[in-house]
Amino acid sequence: MKNNEQDLPLDDEQMSQGFTENDHPSEEGDFTEDSDTEQQELMEIKDKYLRLVAEFDNYRKRTAREKSDLIKSAGEDVIMSLLEILDDSDRAIEQFEKSNDVESLKSGTLLIFTKLNKILQNKGLSEMVPTGLEFNPEHHEAITEIPAGSEDNIGKVMDTVQKGYYLNEKIIRHAKVVVGK
Repeated sequence: MKNNEQDLPLDDEQMSQGFTENDHPSEEGDFTEDSDTEQQELMEIKDKYLRLVAEFDNYRKRTAREKSDLIKSAGEDVIMSLLEILDDSDRAIEQFEKSNDVESLKSGTLLIFTKLNKILQNKGLSEMVPTGLEFNPEHHEAITEIPAGSEDNIGKVMDTVQKGYYLNEKIIRHAKVVVGK
């Protein structure tokens, strides 16, 4: 190809690419090569972007599904543990109907209750013991106030009407208490 504007000698780069004096590259040819390269790079970037978007969408769907499955089966472990208590309770009811020995029925019931408490404690449940402590509205719910009797009992929990509970140190039920005034 001849350069129409002027006949310039070839530079070293053009000579190394195999051009001869008669094969001057045109400005348009260079642009087309660059354009093709840029188009190819653009297509690769678009492809990477689409793959990344698809991968993120799959991740989002998978985590939503895992979260849903976790919520559905969250109490399974606790329920499995409580099935033993249910079985023991069924046996206790049978014994209530058959036996007149109040002491053995009482001790059996206490064993079931103790077993239930132990299972719940193993799952992270702990009881609040607020009696004698300062009233704390973040932990306690005041049901009523009574005369304190002495100055050092003012503002303290005098009695617990309903126990409060923690589950793994998080309050799940506030203690209902009577406060000294």
